[in-house]
Amino acid sequence: MASQIALLRGINVGGNKKFPMARQRALMAELGFEDVTVHLQTGNIVFADPGTPPDRTARTLEDAFAADLGFSVPVMVRTRDELAAVVDANPYPAAAAEPKTLHVVFLSDVPTDTSALDALNALNTAAYAPDEFRLVGRELYLHLPGGLGRSKLAAKLTNPRLGVTATARNWNTVTKLLALADT
Repeated sequence: MASQIALLRGINVGGNKKFPMARQRALMAELGFEDVTVHLQTGNIVFADPGTPPDRTARTLEDAFAADLGFSVPVMVRTRDELAAVVDANPYPAAAAEPKTLHVVFLSDVPTDTSALDALNALNTAAYAPDEFRLVGRELYLHLPGGLGRSKLAAKLTNPRLGVTATARNWNTVTKLLALADT
């Protein structure tokens, strides 16, 4: 059976919005999801694809998590094939050799806010070299050779509001989630 991958935003960061891995697994089981694997405590859940469109699965999870936890947890869901396409579309294949320098920002939808997209496209990327980014559909790829914490480009990209919800994962996590979806 194919898998879906839920990417939760903003949980278990700095002691805020606590959502323990055991509770993530238990709640998924209570909701009827099968073959649930939780990877890391930052909100990566791989589970059997229920045949529901990913956006509907995301809404179901957001509603259930909010009811259970008492706070909202934005969720992006990708199918196994969508995640494989994200890996295949990597515009920085050489960076995969140093996965800590490569990140994918998963977006809830393709950005359509023209003013935000114009601001993104107007960024003087040369000023941030060697850091670089590329928006491909619902994913924003970041290649940050000096690391995420030191990147002025990454800090700048958090400022433009693309009008969609976003959550980032490093390349190690992205490829691990794909491997888990394949087991």
